[in-house]
Amino acid sequence: MQIGAILKTKGGDVVSVGPHEQVGEVARTLARHRIGAALVRDAAGDILGIVSERDIVRCVALHGEAAVGLEAAHLMTRVLHTATPSTKVQDALGMMTDRRVRHLPVLGEDGGLCGMVSIGDLVKARIDEALHEAEELRHYVETAG
Repeated sequence: MQIGAILKTKGGDVVSVGPHEQVGEVARTLARHRIGAALVRDAAGDILGIVSERDIVRCVALHGEAAVGLEAAHLMTRVLHTATPSTKVQDALGMMTDRRVRHLPVLGEDGGLCGMVSIGDLVKARIDEALHEAEELRHYVETAG
């Protein structure tokens, strides 16, 4: 299975925040959308980085209460690990494990944003795929005899 199949079901909407949004507002955005990360994009829509719950926790640990007033650009992760719609789910899971990330922006061949997948999306896809294969095998065994 490829990432593109997940995006067909999930959709390509990606929650983004601006680089000058304060951490408190970023945290409210994540909570409101019930997500673990948001892309940081400039006014032109260019991706500058990603900010996750993990980034916010580290920021609070370093700066205490002052963290709430810092800007997303201060704590975002600038180096993005990305996938394409043709990336295999298994390869994306390996990338996430190796690089210790939980979200991958999905970029098309033209570099445009197609969506974003989380480790939860990928694990769910793998489980669904395994259940489907098990059902096919069960059906094969039942009808072969």
